[in-house]
Amino acid sequence: MIKITKYSDLDDSFFIGRDFGSSIDIVKDVLVDVKNRGDQALSEYGAKFDVSAPAHFEIPQEELKKAAEHMKATNPDLYNSLCYSRDLALRFAKKQAECFTDFETELEPGMFTGQKNIPVDRAGVYVPAGRFPLVSTVVMTVTPAVAAGVKEIILCTPPRVHPDDMEKAQSQGLGLPGKPFVGGKPYADTNIMAAAYICGVTKAFACGGSQAIGALAFGTGSVPRTDVIVGPGNKFVAEAKKLVYGTVGIDMVAGPTEVFIIADKSANPEWVAADLLAQAEHDIVAQPVMACDSEELAKKVAEQIEIQLEKLPTKETAAQSIKNCGVILVCDNLEQAAEAANRKAPEHLELAMEEGAERDKIEKLVHNYGSLFIGHSSAEVFGDYAAGLNHTLPTSGSARFTGGLSVRVFLKTVTTLRTVPGSKGAIASATAAGHLGDAEGLAAHARAARIRL
Repeated sequence: MIKITKYSDLDDSFFIGRDFGSSIDIVKDVLVDVKNRGDQALSEYGAKFDVSAPAHFEIPQEELKKAAEHMKATNPDLYNSLCYSRDLALRFAKKQAECFTDFETELEPGMFTGQKNIPVDRAGVYVPAGRFPLVSTVVMTVTPAVAAGVKEIILCTPPRVHPDDMEKAQSQGLGLPGKPFVGGKPYADTNIMAAAYICGVTKAFACGGSQAIGALAFGTGSVPRTDVIVGPGNKFVAEAKKLVYGTVGIDMVAGPTEVFIIADKSANPEWVAADLLAQAEHDIVAQPVMACDSEELAKKVAEQIEIQLEKLPTKETAAQSIKNCGVILVCDNLEQAAEAANRKAPEHLELAMEEGAERDKIEKLVHNYGSLFIGHSSAEVFGDYAAGLNHTLPTSGSARFTGGLSVRVFLKTVTTLRTVPGSKGAIASATAAGHLGDAEGLAAHARAARIRL
């Protein structure tokens, strides 16, 4: 049963970003090894950690196309849904890109300053494929790079045994966790490969884990070095992204998923419970939270969670998440619920409230979240899959200072200066720069400015 507690009784530790331990020593060794030994290291780590360690890593475009065509023929609903999700995400990302305008303006007579937004040359995308291969993550990571105008998009995802090698692998009892099939053809989850083709990935590699992050950061004999790495992953992938930041750019370091729902008395307990469970089924440390001003509503939602859990195929994971990390906060009023949300800074924030002045007020009060879902019909799972929004969002309180993955991650905003010799602006800046150089004891700076007078 989910815990129900008064907001006033909540310990301050609830609002501190959650820490799930460090894997820094293991990951540091893997990254150094990949940097020094390239493909050989990738092969050895594949044989150690994955179900398959292919003879080489690049998955041919023909395989991606074949996977997409197979999906279209055998599962047209999924194929069409992926295309719909891609189209919405691309339209949204292109709209974001319009906000990053190039300009040049004359600040002072003869002094023209400006900015340009330039896409990175090559983006790296990591797509996990554990218990739940995240086909939607392909859409969310690739489309903003496409919208930004990135020339090359390189995808890495954990390897699978190729169908051509399956009979041989099975006859030897290989192709299983701890018993990898070594030396076969490169292959990956078929839905991920299909999505990669649908979304426009340039090259795909059957390579997973922290070693894939190292390959994208440093380059190997086969995997190209990228400028930016995006995408979620387990704690080893997250630690690797932390460590390579500076060598490459990253989107963020994402932790377990979380949702925070502010609900008024009009909320449907069945809907709210469903939204809480939708996050809980991700991971035993996913955090589903609700805040309301009604003990009666809190009890009804708690009861609905138990009812729905019984029919949920992912009950084992969701139940642990609900028990260990879930909570319903009973607040004095919804303004206090908004305060709690701002302190928590959740990945997803839902306003399960009826339209009107009260909802408008709460919407204005909340300001720390990755994405905001307004009203009963705006389910958070729409944002996960097919609403144009990106589902790669800040977790563990980092929504206090950053937003989610967007076209911005793939763009460099650079500045320009153009002056007219002898103009009023050029003379004023040279004079000021000379004095400032003197003040800092940087004589060459001062001279480089004054030489132009």
